[in-house]
Amino acid sequence: MNEIASPGQLRLAYLRWALVTVPVIVLLGFLSGQLANSGFGNRWFDALEKPALMPPGWAFGVAWTILYIAMALALAIVLHARGANGRGTAIALFVVQFVLNLAWSPLFFRAHQVGSALVLILVLIVLVAITTWLFSRIRRVAGWLLLPYLAWLAFASFLNFEINRLNPDAETLVAPALQTQI
Repeated sequence: MNEIASPGQLRLAYLRWALVTVPVIVLLGFLSGQLANSGFGNRWFDALEKPALMPPGWAFGVAWTILYIAMALALAIVLHARGANGRGTAIALFVVQFVLNLAWSPLFFRAHQVGSALVLILVLIVLVAITTWLFSRIRRVAGWLLLPYLAWLAFASFLNFEINRLNPDAETLVAPALQTQI
């Protein structure tokens, strides 16, 4: 066959990638948060002093769902760009930063390592910035899709820094026991 794929066939091939990447990335992100007991409702986290700019708990679930979908769509675009220069490196770096992303919640919420989580998120920002640049060299829209993620990581690092500053004893803090009133 020496025929060139039609635009419809190209869209369908991209959609096949997206049908795999979106559910996988959203599910892995959700599982990381669930296994780490992340967010409000975690007794240790609830006991911490929070910065004034801390969003309400529901905002994190909404934001991360949107960000994971955008990340997955960007990855699908790059996976679909077969033969593009730097594609393998971009995909490998995406996987590395995503694994570190998934490691942040257990490190912060389960292990209570606020300082180590701050270092991790700063490394993550650098890796995501490089990934964004590599993705944009392959397909500009893939890079654009990662920009909100990069912005959210910058905000999350500020929150992590402030929690670390406001709670110097966070790593040794014992969450108050649940009380039952009779």
